[in-house]
Amino acid sequence: ILSPINFTRRKAGSNDVTFKVEYCGICHSDLHQIRNEWKNSIYPMVPGHEIVGYVTEVGSEVKKFAVGDRVGVGCMVWSCQQCDSCSEGQEQYCEKTVLTYNAINVDGSPTYGGYSSLMVCDQRFVVRIPETLPFDAAAPLLCAGITVYSPMKYLQMSQPGKSLGVVGLGGLGHMAVKLGKAFGLKVTVISTSPRKEKEAREDLGADHFIVSKEPKQMEDAAKSLDYIIDTVSADHPLQPLLNLLKVNGKLVLVGLPENPVSFHPAGVISGQRFVGGSSIGGIKETQEMLDFCAEHNISCLIENIPIDYVNTA
Repeated sequence: ILSPINFTRRKAGSNDVTFKVEYCGICHSDLHQIRNEWKNSIYPMVPGHEIVGYVTEVGSEVKKFAVGDRVGVGCMVWSCQQCDSCSEGQEQYCEKTVLTYNAINVDGSPTYGGYSSLMVCDQRFVVRIPETLPFDAAAPLLCAGITVYSPMKYLQMSQPGKSLGVVGLGGLGHMAVKLGKAFGLKVTVISTSPRKEKEAREDLGADHFIVSKEPKQMEDAAKSLDYIIDTVSADHPLQPLLNLLKVNGKLVLVGLPENPVSFHPAGVISGQRFVGGSSIGGIKETQEMLDFCAEHNISCLIENIPIDYVNTA
């Protein structure tokens, strides 16, 4: 259970941006970390990696940001800047990446996240929040938004007219639907829950809805999808999803179920299908995603809560 603690942020350096936190999203990974479900939790912990706020101070080397700017920090606050991943703008795959919370800073201190009033971060890991995006609903874009945007761009799952399946309609899933529609894709939501159909179609503009527990619906949709983004973090079978892919179809995993997944090799060999995975996105790509969302008027469906309601949430 979360309870308040007092702590001091590190002294801001010449490359740092200091900002007052206005909003911070609650991510499913915060829950995993709070409960030590990934067996790597460091306590005391201040969760939160979908953070937006107003700049209050910038270091002498900071040229991109000024006091008063709307900025955000996502899942990372530092990386080595030397390795192949860093040089390709994929800091999320750097082996030395420092996460926004539940990690150890370069100076040996623990990192604390956005369930707090103030943030200090190296300018390289700060992004600009476009003026046209609602500030609160932009916060979860820094994790949920980029987590689905990055594989869609990398695997070219964005060609207008193609068909996208989205498995699971939570934080990640609803962003995949919105981005898919903005890319001009035909979007099918695949869910275990029939009651989500109304939201999928009416609120998010999905073209089709499949209840994955209904064998006939799954059978009728066989070989109908070019791409699938699987956002589900609970254990579930992959084989039925592979059957939905056309020849050359791609299935990308962005949820983290606890146990290993399995499927029969024939399920991928017979249609030259591909299964892969993806984690968040680099800083340059995160900024690109924010600008894309601003251009297409996309933000997250949110419920705004006060900090003292956080344990219930």
